[in-house]
Amino acid sequence: MNNELTFEQQLGELRDEIDDIDSQLVALLARRRAVTTKVGLLKSEAGIPIFAPEREANLLKIRRQQAIEVGLSPELIEDILRRLMQDSYISQDASGYRCVHPDCKKVVVIGGEGQLGRIFVDLFNRSHYQVQSLEQADWPNSDEILADVSLVIVAVPIRLTAMVIQKLGSLPEDCILADVTSIKEAPLYEMMKVHAGPVVGLHPMFGPDVTGLVKQTIIACEGRFPQEYNWLLEQFRVWGAKIHPVAAHTHDQAMSMVQVMRHFSTIAYGYHLMSEGADIAQLVEMSSPIYRLELIMVGRLFAQNPILYTDIIFANQDNIAMMKRFAYRFLELLEDVQLNEKEAFTKMFTQVADWFGDYADIFMQESKEMLIKADQLKKH
Repeated sequence: MNNELTFEQQLGELRDEIDDIDSQLVALLARRRAVTTKVGLLKSEAGIPIFAPEREANLLKIRRQQAIEVGLSPELIEDILRRLMQDSYISQDASGYRCVHPDCKKVVVIGGEGQLGRIFVDLFNRSHYQVQSLEQADWPNSDEILADVSLVIVAVPIRLTAMVIQKLGSLPEDCILADVTSIKEAPLYEMMKVHAGPVVGLHPMFGPDVTGLVKQTIIACEGRFPQEYNWLLEQFRVWGAKIHPVAAHTHDQAMSMVQVMRHFSTIAYGYHLMSEGADIAQLVEMSSPIYRLELIMVGRLFAQNPILYTDIIFANQDNIAMMKRFAYRFLELLEDVQLNEKEAFTKMFTQVADWFGDYADIFMQESKEMLIKADQLKKH
């Protein structure tokens, strides 16, 4: 570079060079997207799931090492590649999917126009199944809609699930009956009681904002005749989902801790902030990334439909005992603080840390990555 150039001229030349490199990067990304779209078409024809975990892990390992060799941050390269791969999954997702069970006569999603039901209607359509939604206004014609059906998925709010299932006593005996609510024992009981054919309880572990099932988990609770509904689970895998089988009772116990109790405590925290007259704008400005992220999660909950969370929390009276035990432990620790029992508090902390084991370090690393991304997305 000519040293006689002014600072502004030198800076301008460097910026022009950066702009040229960025333009080349965009062109390369467009080329990559075109290739991944072809991959999606090929996988669709062969019926291979979009998500290949071994391929992804190996690719990241190789590129991280390559980054180190040329003096780049491996974390930066991994972050870029993960974003690119997510975009690749979206492009492949648009290619459609293999139909695992071409002999399936018809799929009916009860509540198929709802937020969650709509996702399954779309996916079955993209796999070329004959799909129909059954909504509240359609019940006078339900006999016709449910005639010759091979699969019925109940995707209605929890408070309506039992009532809807009880209307399904005339399904063909070989029809699969499934539900997608976040509790499993009660719906499975109702489905087994009303239908003599294959039954499975499903809990999709994702919200209504997903566009596909790549890297998503669906919990499957066995009901009756699993060999008859295995094709359905395989179809979920083709769509990219991971199937996690678990007993209904075990599922509901886990959900009382990871879902019901967390929702309830988050709601209580939001209620407390409001009741204390907290200045939320000031809280946001004075929060470190981790506390900002916690506030984001609280605010996210209150941006959604209150009926959804009311249904989840009120669905099972057994959850009350769990939440009371949580409240008791909260007060127990608060008493340690009030009595200045620092040694007891530290001992409890150490015991919990030991209980988390290796997961504590794993979660520490994951949270660091989340906080970096959350800080980057912060709106000023």
